[in-house]
Amino acid sequence: MDALEPARGADVGKGIAASLLANVSSLADDMLLYIAERIPEVGGDAELRGLTLGSCSSNLEAVLSMFRHGIDVAAAEAPVTALEHARAMASRGHSVDVMLRFYRLGHEYFTEMLSESLTDWIDDPAVALRTFIDLERFGFRYIDRISSLVAAEYIAELDRRQNQARAERDDVVRALLAGERVDLARAERVLSHRLTGRQIGFVCWVDDRGVDLEGFARQVGRYLGAGHSLVVADGPLAVWGWASITGDARTSLAGMATESPVHIAVGSPHQGAAGFRTSHLEALRTRRVVELSGRAAPSITEFSDVALVDAISRDLDAARAFVAAQLGDLARDDTKARDERATLLAVLDAQGSLTTAARTLGIHKNTVLQRVRRAEERRGRPATVHVAELHAALLVCDVLGASVLPESSPR
Repeated sequence: MDALEPARGADVGKGIAASLLANVSSLADDMLLYIAERIPEVGGDAELRGLTLGSCSSNLEAVLSMFRHGIDVAAAEAPVTALEHARAMASRGHSVDVMLRFYRLGHEYFTEMLSESLTDWIDDPAVALRTFIDLERFGFRYIDRISSLVAAEYIAELDRRQNQARAERDDVVRALLAGERVDLARAERVLSHRLTGRQIGFVCWVDDRGVDLEGFARQVGRYLGAGHSLVVADGPLAVWGWASITGDARTSLAGMATESPVHIAVGSPHQGAAGFRTSHLEALRTRRVVELSGRAAPSITEFSDVALVDAISRDLDAARAFVAAQLGDLARDDTKARDERATLLAVLDAQGSLTTAARTLGIHKNTVLQRVRRAEERRGRPATVHVAELHAALLVCDVLGASVLPESSPR
């Protein structure tokens, strides 16, 4: 090839581009068929098929016109139909890889069409090769740029739809938690969550970032017996969750890993939309008790285990006064008082059996008896006086610790 041949190739390429422009409609039809045979998602969706045809036609016209007139690829903008095609792919839930495959296959079609046709238009093999290289290189650069633009539009559309869905979901959750009347069918559709069964609300939270809380919450839901859980973020360190349970299946989190860094507070099962709110409030109150207790280690706490403590500690000053009135000097934050309170609580839990209490605590029966006597001395009256109130005060101290001891400052 002499020095003039590259220029001759470029001129010939512009002429071929002009010829192809006159036949864009037919080329677009052929390209659509080529793509549809290789991407099943196109076949049964008339709207997507129409947008694909429009995108093929628009992109072919753009790339051929730019090549013909020597316009730099950097000036290319995605055609309107190509952007709408990207939005349609996002709305239908197709992955971005599937969407970009349309462009890879379109480029493949264009390459094959050129390689099969150029020798019919150009007799000189050297000029044909030069023309093919120029057209192919320009086509690749065009597709590379347009692919980036439509991918950005796809992601933007996905974000818009996810934000819209999230806002709609949050609005329904707010209405349910506020006790407002809602259209249950619409609410279930928006939340992808059944509201007619028993509802268990739970809260998961961590002390530091770095945990996939939403994934963890879904695991909690599975342990509670729900195949799919509703999970809503409550800031960066906490999530709210709901599990919808059918029938009378028993729920348990006993199998969950105890070494997890996540705190879990679980409400009791309650029926229907009202139960959605009630169980959630119980979970929040359980979290409050856990945080008030000052327990640093993550734990799994169910509302049924702390319901009495929650009720008594709603007014923390009143709870401290109640503890002080029932325990007297036994309400001190020191090791001996704590041991005596724990022993007396074990005896009351065992309905007065010193043997059972000793077995529970892992100490000798005589030690139990000695501690009970010292506890009664500190209290200033026998354990048989106001037994229910004494039991409640000891339970509150056992759960909340220093938070309810009279000489302690509020946490």
